[in-house]
Amino acid sequence: MSEASGGGRSNALDRVLPLLDRPPAEPDVAHGYLDLLGEEDRPHDTIAQRLMRSGFLPKIYEDLWRPVLFGMFKGPLGPDIEEEYALARDWLDLAAIPDGTVLDVACGPGNVTRALAAGMTGHGLVVGVDASSTMLDRAVTDTVRPSPRGANGAAEVAYVRGDAADLPFGDEVFDAVCCFGGLYLFDDPWAAVDGVTRVLKPGGRAAFLTTRKPELPVIGTGSSVLGRLTGIRMFGADDLCNALRGRGFTALRQRTYGLMQFVGATRG
Repeated sequence: MSEASGGGRSNALDRVLPLLDRPPAEPDVAHGYLDLLGEEDRPHDTIAQRLMRSGFLPKIYEDLWRPVLFGMFKGPLGPDIEEEYALARDWLDLAAIPDGTVLDVACGPGNVTRALAAGMTGHGLVVGVDASSTMLDRAVTDTVRPSPRGANGAAEVAYVRGDAADLPFGDEVFDAVCCFGGLYLFDDPWAAVDGVTRVLKPGGRAAFLTTRKPELPVIGTGSSVLGRLTGIRMFGADDLCNALRGRGFTALRQRTYGLMQFVGATRG
């Protein structure tokens, strides 16, 4: 993994530039990530979106927030964090693309991004994209500068500050795309799925972790109301699978745990 800690451009960030649909003439990498949003203001955020861009949440996200909250949503039979990471690496078949290029959508503080990179043993690149500067500041801090590329047995990592729901990358540039814990925050998740489809190469794999509305009427209605109040969308059990089939994905797989679901598929 590789990342500049601030004030300079890492080799990994140089590798990101050709992947963009509109590479900036003067890339802003002052904070250790490629910033494509600058001072852009977003006044109409939901509660959940504002929380993700706060200065507080990144400090507790990986060690407390994600394990506790996701654990409650997944229930007692759900996989733990390390099992989630292993599932993502397996469903994306990272072992088959050691030199590939992988995208982590809505990467937050980079916990999944780094876990994906650890599953690639060649000269691959894992790019984390998120709109939150506070999350990416934490991601850069927690991403350890490695020995020369590939020598540490993991892919390089680079972070991009951009709109995860309107991906700033070119068509068919990634071998695999992961979105674990972000789709339910987007104002238009189906536009985000369109973006994932667009940037993924034919034959590439996608993996998602998102919410699932219970089939029991009372619980399902209650979770939907809570979701609308907080800005967290609750997906029906078949919503995401049907959306992927409609976009030409094949080899769909799904696992459900409590209020969460894992979905994987291959772009046709």
